[in-house]
Amino acid sequence: MIKLIIGNKGSGKTKKLLELINSTAESSKGNVVCVEKGDVMTYNVSHKVRLIDAANYGISGYNELYSLLCGICSSNHDVTDVFVDATLRLGSRDMNELSAFLDRLSAVAEEDNINFIFTISCAKEEIPAHIFEIATQI
Repeated sequence: MIKLIIGNKGSGKTKKLLELINSTAESSKGNVVCVEKGDVMTYNVSHKVRLIDAANYGISGYNELYSLLCGICSSNHDVTDVFVDATLRLGSRDMNELSAFLDRLSAVAEEDNINFIFTISCAKEEIPAHIFEIATQI
């Protein structure tokens, strides 16, 4: 399942994401992973969460982000939840590219029964309707 936390800069997306990450880490029967750009969350996430700084891997664009996420999931079949902060900074602000990325990733989510949760820094009105057919807003 793919879920989105949508809001403009400063609207509390990362705070909400951190709360979800930590509560999921406490209840998950598997592994929880968080991908971010930079090391902002280092001291705010539970030690049970595998924190990955995408900047260390030169992630730039949705194809590279997709590859990273698939690599994470394929290397550990116990992954239950993957959280991604600053999705538009990792991929791009092109909503068609975002839509294609989420569409492609939804097959992985369904097949492997993994929850993917992304923060999207923009107004809800900027998101094309097709994306809401793929993902739900939380």
